Amino acid sequence: QVQLVESGGGLVQAGGSLRLSCAASGRTFSNYAMGWFRQAPGKEREFVAAITRGDGSTAYADSVKDRFVISRGNAKNTVYLQMNVLKPEDTAVYYCAADTNYPLSRYRSDYDYWGQGTQVTVSS
Repeated sequence: QVQLVESGGGLVQAGGSLRLSCAASGRTFSNYAMGWFRQAPGKEREFVAAITRGDGSTAYADSVKDRFVISRGNAKNTVYLQMNVLKPEDTAVYYCAADTNYPLSRYRSDYDYWGQGTQVTVSS
């Protein structure tokens, strides 16, 4: 089992920045690829970003590419999502997830463990 706890969400004006953190406990964090997803009201949960467990390769949704950066600190058992130039359409609950099988999946069904989410609200 892996427990994931997100933090860092909040209210920010358009154009601002936020840094989300996801702290993992339980099994060895470095064994998992990690991802961030988000879910806006009335919409499906969608992929945001992912990072491999090994070489730190990353993948991003087109909507956040060049604005968001995913990183991980294996020594701290934490994955981060730096969000810059935020837009109102980025408003959602953001979830981190851990994947035991796939290195860089964009599919939520591939992820085995999920956090409870943190709310991000971007005002115009």
